[in-house]
Amino acid sequence: MSGPDKPTARPNLPSKRADYEIGYAKPPLSTRFQRGQSGNPSGRRKGAIKKRTALPALNDERLKTIILEEAYRSISINDPNGQIDIPMAQAVVRSLAVNAAKGNQRAQRLFTELLTSVERDNKKLHDEWLKTAINYKAEWDEELARRKKFGIEAPPPLPHPDDIIIDMNTGSVRIKGPMTKEDKVRWDQLRDLKVSIKENIKEMAALLDTQPEDRDQIKAEIQHSQRV
Repeated sequence: MSGPDKPTARPNLPSKRADYEIGYAKPPLSTRFQRGQSGNPSGRRKGAIKKRTALPALNDERLKTIILEEAYRSISINDPNGQIDIPMAQAVVRSLAVNAAKGNQRAQRLFTELLTSVERDNKKLHDEWLKTAINYKAEWDEELARRKKFGIEAPPPLPHPDDIIIDMNTGSVRIKGPMTKEDKVRWDQLRDLKVSIKENIKEMAALLDTQPEDRDQIKAEIQHSQRV
């Protein structure tokens, strides 16, 4: 039994593309996409999934972050002295103030309301700070007096009430001592250093009489120690 017949070669037929016409929706054969070749080799690869933007967490107020970033983004503006870079928020307020000064009633009203709100908030913070300082100083003065009366040994408070200076005429509060344990360590180190420098100055001053030949050098060292 003979094997299967081999397929006979097909005769060379005239190409159907020989008379291919070039025209609308019929680009030249040389520029057409080839089978198996991507028309956008540098584009997204096959099967790739577009990455989605991560959603904010439930407690993340992303819009506020965006607003603050835009508010403090630097922009260039023209100033009488030349071009300067200022935050966006400052540029907006400056524009508002300029329009108000030019007589724009809406800008005048808005700028006045804005200024009043800022000053009111600052006054509120100042009053709260002054009240807190007064209460703190009074309560700890009373507590330290109680400890002294009953012989109670306990660490002093930080800041110490004696270090809180309140000026009732100006409403200012100034703290001239350490406020935390870490500050206390550094404060004690500086205090010890100050005492050591004073003793050193006293010793060098005594050398002025006993070592007149080194008088200029001793004076220079004393001046240096006093600056420290």
